[in-house]
Amino acid sequence: MTDNQRLSPGDTAPDFTLPDADGKDVALSDYRGRKVIVYFYPAASTPGCTKQACDFRDNLAELEGAGIEVIGISPDKPAKLVKFRDAEKLTFPLLSDPDRTVLTAWGAFGEKMMYGKTVTGVIRSTFLVDEAGKIEVAQYNVKAAHTTTKIERILGKRK
Repeated sequence: MTDNQRLSPGDTAPDFTLPDADGKDVALSDYRGRKVIVYFYPAASTPGCTKQACDFRDNLAELEGAGIEVIGISPDKPAKLVKFRDAEKLTFPLLSDPDRTVLTAWGAFGEKMMYGKTVTGVIRSTFLVDEAGKIEVAQYNVKAAHTTTKIERILGKRK
């Protein structure tokens, strides 16, 4: 994945419709008129992805209070997402992109470094999409351990 395939602030967010954990279709266009964090993660129920999801869960009230919704997207099938959602008491949509079409359109799937080797996979990424469907914040190669700091920056609590 080259940098020119990545999204930047001001770009139009690629629209999508994906099934959630319960198989119900969720579209980005459903969120027009509201801000939404769209984050991409490699695999449900793994340590880093669990930390990241729980950080969003734990900050969800404050995010929603600031008018920001949250959507998580991974290549996991809905059945795995149900187990993840229920085990971690997640209350925001987890969407399934098993063919990685949406991940690729957002620049969140491709080559990345893992343990010193170049591999192809999900690039942990977080985006803030504004009310008009434009990318306001684009963060690639996000570290799960820094999710709360990134949330605080989005909320304007930290520089």
